[in-house]
Amino acid sequence: MSRIFTLLAGFLLLPVLLAAPAFAQNAYLVKAGDILRIEVLEDATLNRSSLIPPDGRITLPLAGSIAAAGRSVEEIQADLIKKLTPSFAAAPNVFVSIESIFTAPLNTTPVIPVLYAIYVNGEAANPGRVDVDPGTTVLQLFGQMGGFSKFAATKRIQLRRMVGGTEKIYGINYDQILAGASTAGNTTLMDGDVIIVPQRRLFE
Repeated sequence: MSRIFTLLAGFLLLPVLLAAPAFAQNAYLVKAGDILRIEVLEDATLNRSSLIPPDGRITLPLAGSIAAAGRSVEEIQADLIKKLTPSFAAAPNVFVSIESIFTAPLNTTPVIPVLYAIYVNGEAANPGRVDVDPGTTVLQLFGQMGGFSKFAATKRIQLRRMVGGTEKIYGINYDQILAGASTAGNTTLMDGDVIIVPQRRLFE
């Protein structure tokens, strides 16, 4: 009887044990040695890769020093937005992602995808899936996809990105980028980003 009970308990615990690695990955806390990529859509001069030093803190102009080690990227991102908001007219769009994860010397290969899959919809010269190298910017993607069709509403382009399970939509004005009035073209793309190029309205 005790043997049957032991086997039954093992079967009941098996799904929990199998799910543990997935949960740990979703709740990853950054550590010293990891490299974070920080993007501020409103000010490209703040964009940078930040190595987390042994003290676990990173520094960003206008935000100062913040704790990073032992926290999730969502917590770090929320902290940066809070500290940068007083320097902008409205809360800035800040993206924080893990550029590479520190590993032991025997395994120094960064844990990053070989290519990022970007999906281009609408009035692009070559819509569809575009595979780009990590670090590719929005403006570089426009060149890789061959530019736009003659019907493209280039002032109303959208970048759609999943952030913490929620889709965020960011407007990109290509005409302002060409005129040097916007730094949105320097935004680094992330795996799974969607670019939508709408069709021009009548007289637009």
